[in-house]
Amino acid sequence: MTALAGILARRIGATGPITVADYMAECLLHPEHGYYSTREPFGAAGDFTTAPEISQMFGELLGLCLAQAWLDQGAPARFTLAELGPGRGTLMADVLRATRGVPGFHAAAQVRLVEASPRLRTLQRQRLGNHPAEWLDRAADLPEAPLFLLANEFFDALPIRQFVRGLSGWRERMIGLDGGRPAFGLGPETGLASLEHRLKDTQPGEIVELCPAAGPIMAEIARRIDTHGGLALVVDYGGWRSLGDTLQALRSHQFDDPLAAPGEADLTAHVDFEALATAARPCATAFTTQGALLLRLGLAERAERLARALEGEALASHRAASHRLTDAAEMGTLFKALAVFPPQGPAPAGFDA
Repeated sequence: MTALAGILARRIGATGPITVADYMAECLLHPEHGYYSTREPFGAAGDFTTAPEISQMFGELLGLCLAQAWLDQGAPARFTLAELGPGRGTLMADVLRATRGVPGFHAAAQVRLVEASPRLRTLQRQRLGNHPAEWLDRAADLPEAPLFLLANEFFDALPIRQFVRGLSGWRERMIGLDGGRPAFGLGPETGLASLEHRLKDTQPGEIVELCPAAGPIMAEIARRIDTHGGLALVVDYGGWRSLGDTLQALRSHQFDDPLAAPGEADLTAHVDFEALATAARPCATAFTTQGALLLRLGLAERAERLARALEGEALASHRAASHRLTDAAEMGTLFKALAVFPPQGPAPAGFDA
């Protein structure tokens, strides 16, 4: 039993079962024993590898997509260039490198990184070097200005609640104790206004997930874009409408039981992109797969140019990275991309096919 498992067991024993969202929040963010508070999760030595760590091309192409949208919207003289959950800072560093040649872009950009972890802020500062940047605790703290924003594998880590369809309502999936260890159980059946519409497309026993924090965060982003202009690119794994149990744990790049080692595994869930698009109204949205987006933005051509300077193991690694980002059997279709842009459009590059 992990240290956090003992803490959770005592809490549950004293006050009763907790929601899946409460469990995720404790496992990821507990100040002493939470996953993000105690370890370096990224890369080969961690528990998972994100697209920016796989290849520089990911950040380069998304950065140029933002820059093209900035030009298409009249190149506003001051704008916010932001990222939610920047990890080690690799994605933003690649964006800044790729956009150096866009006249006026860097002079107008004010970099804002939304990151609550002091440890990760230090890593991000090191990766960005001398480039000016400010750190914010919440998306709600972003400036009132044109907003060009990236969120890669951010929404999947937000805590979710799970509800099991009953005969006429919903039973929330809870976490209690079995033999002193965390175990899943169900609360009483009740009506739920936020899931009333899902009674039409689900059957008894099926699970629907809600992410309480996702909608308000997206609403903050969309309000700025609707008011001031800009573009948000959200890339994550998930689908258009939540259905089924997608809670998962990763330890050392392997799937694990989400209840097995609280605080020692990364916990995530699939993103419901339909819910994000709904929260983004009245902004316009466009939706596609990661593979399709990257290929439309020119990944194949960029990969070939980079390949000319490589050989041997480096060349093989580069080609494997290109394949992993775009192939349907890898990240190409599991990961999706949502663009949020002003209601008058047009759709950004890569989403206009």
